[in-house]
Amino acid sequence: MTKMMAGQALVKVLEDWDVDHIYGIPGGSINHTVEGLYLEQDKIKYIQVRHEEVGAIAASADAKFTGKIGVAFGSAGPGATHLFNGLYDAKMDHVPVLAIVGQVPQPTMNTNFFQEMDETPMFEDVSVYNRTVTTAEQVPYVINEAIREAYRQSGVAVVILPEDLTTKEIDYEPAKTPKVVANNYSQTVDPKAIQDSIKMIKEAKHPLIYAGRGLLGARDELTKFSEQFNIPVMNTVPATGVISTDHPNFIGTFGRLGAKSGFEALQHTDLILFLASEFPFAQFWPKDVKIIQVNTNAFDIGKTVDVDYAIIADAKAYLNDMIATGETRPADTWLKANQENKANWDKWLDEQAEDDSRGLNPEAVTKKIAELAGSNDTYAVDTGNVSEWGVRGLPMNKNQRFAISGLFATMGFGLPGGMAGALSVPDAQAWSLSGDGGFAMVAPDIITEARYELPVINVVFSNSRFGFIYYEQAESKQHFYGVDLTDADWAKVAEGLGGIGFTVKNKADLDEVFAKVKDLQAKGNKKPIVINAYINPDDPIATAFMPLDEKLYGADTVKAYSEKYHIDPKTQPSLGELLRAQGDEK
Repeated sequence: MTKMMAGQALVKVLEDWDVDHIYGIPGGSINHTVEGLYLEQDKIKYIQVRHEEVGAIAASADAKFTGKIGVAFGSAGPGATHLFNGLYDAKMDHVPVLAIVGQVPQPTMNTNFFQEMDETPMFEDVSVYNRTVTTAEQVPYVINEAIREAYRQSGVAVVILPEDLTTKEIDYEPAKTPKVVANNYSQTVDPKAIQDSIKMIKEAKHPLIYAGRGLLGARDELTKFSEQFNIPVMNTVPATGVISTDHPNFIGTFGRLGAKSGFEALQHTDLILFLASEFPFAQFWPKDVKIIQVNTNAFDIGKTVDVDYAIIADAKAYLNDMIATGETRPADTWLKANQENKANWDKWLDEQAEDDSRGLNPEAVTKKIAELAGSNDTYAVDTGNVSEWGVRGLPMNKNQRFAISGLFATMGFGLPGGMAGALSVPDAQAWSLSGDGGFAMVAPDIITEARYELPVINVVFSNSRFGFIYYEQAESKQHFYGVDLTDADWAKVAEGLGGIGFTVKNKADLDEVFAKVKDLQAKGNKKPIVINAYINPDDPIATAFMPLDEKLYGADTVKAYSEKYHIDPKTQPSLGELLRAQGDEK
């Protein structure tokens, strides 16, 4: 045993769990935890953020990029409440995060003391583990248990620390129990479920895979299964990269952030293999489709959509067992038509990137990012229209990593996520993509990136509006109110905060600026970069409903949609047309 301050013992436990950085802001009620970080600064890097929200979001992004627990702290009262946005993001997307929360000293608790709050019930909803430490000796034990629970339940663990306890000297001995983080889901899948699945796949004419975040890390298995059974693959947005985005069997996603190929595949499928996901928008899938759902959590099965066959199992194990049967299905007109439809869609996106006759298209920006991006880069994508451009345009064809605020969908995720990428994957380039609305919420933490020499490339898509909400007001025929934004020169802001700023307004600017960024990279730049891209403010193409099949929607509807979004039905034939041309009907 070694005698040390309880605040230092806390940090020692973090080290044992391979935590190498932590975010937060000092405060009177957490100062001796900060003292512990000072004493252990050679082992754990303390990142002083400018807002606790940024630290909590970054911690969530750490977990999304690496699978390792992210850690953030806040002092009592306002420091604690500021953490909530990032903690709810972690809760909703099921990633492990530890929140260390300060509390006033025990003798002043329950006396209406300065910044005192009853914090335990406050964190009850967001957490899978929520404890207030009552003795100094408990500190390392409770921190250790919190981390175990965050991993076990893939969620947020909260530890509340009265400040007087962390000041005390205790006898500290590291726990001997191995740091086991894997969820021990059964790797055995019921053989009957495998045989029933194969039977349903063979009976289906148009089967489709819909993969979720639970299959991240199982790209090889998903790819092999798709190739062996010749089934096209879609994924949820948080699962972007679960299969290589340039694989011919990948056809995009569904909904507001989706692709033509994804929307239309759902209109023609008759069987969906719904794997490792609780996709909330599954409720909008066609109702006459059979669904096999595979999930480790029984509660998630049937939660968002009624299913025909439920399999409580690890989806990766399920895929391996399906592959092991040696069964297959032919590469039929269904697969080939979907592949052609996706190739046509990609070509259309590329045409948008080359056309700046109506202003700089966002597709041009993501195309430039794709050209400059490396094989291990991280992308943190904010909420809003920028989510659409990121999902459709960023390459996830090698070892790149993608993070987004999936179910909570908080604005302001981009910049903190970029910071997390730079810290969690330091041997690669970190990118953040934000709209001007989301960027404005967290822009001061460019200072943090500058302070710690994190050369994140922060791309801001500026259109002087909350574009996602502008579209919703237009669709519901409301007055446009509260959605316009006062413009700011984000390049100058970046320079004022210690970064490097560029402004682009057309393709020529874009080429010139990205050439400069590439040169800065080659010279070992250590400063954050902000690229303020003034884009065409037109609404992105609406992909939640894409009426391009005259047989299904009528000629007038197709004409109106095509003209609004500058899409030529001759070069973008519907999936239905492609299938009918090959004599294939649902």
